[in-house]
Amino acid sequence: MSNVVAELKYSAEHEWVAVDGSGPAGIGISAVAADALGDIVYVDLPEVGSTVTAGETCGEVESTKSVSDLYAPVTGEVTEINDAVVSDPALINSDPYGAGWLFKVAVTEEGPLLSAEEYAAANGGEL
Repeated sequence: MSNVVAELKYSAEHEWVAVDGSGPAGIGISAVAADALGDIVYVDLPEVGSTVTAGETCGEVESTKSVSDLYAPVTGEVTEINDAVVSDPALINSDPYGAGWLFKVAVTEEGPLLSAEEYAAANGGEL
């Protein structure tokens, strides 16, 4: 079973959000999604300074199996992207909640998010 981190919130589309209130929120894709995708070979992320809207596509993740849209779990301005994951998309597979984070957003509004428990129950993840 794929790991689900208890301290994070999740979208129904498998993105995680790390909101601690002290700065921009970190965004990534869950281990459940990374495991389902298989070996990730390419990511297309929103540009720094662009605005993303909760529930709308903001990029894509390509694996050896498929191409999946990346959905913004929150609304706000993109403040940073993870250049390391653009250079080495396999980081998403090896460390989806750490080195494999995707981008950060100065959040103005959260979309509908699930708790870790709700996400794990709906997607077969393990806390």
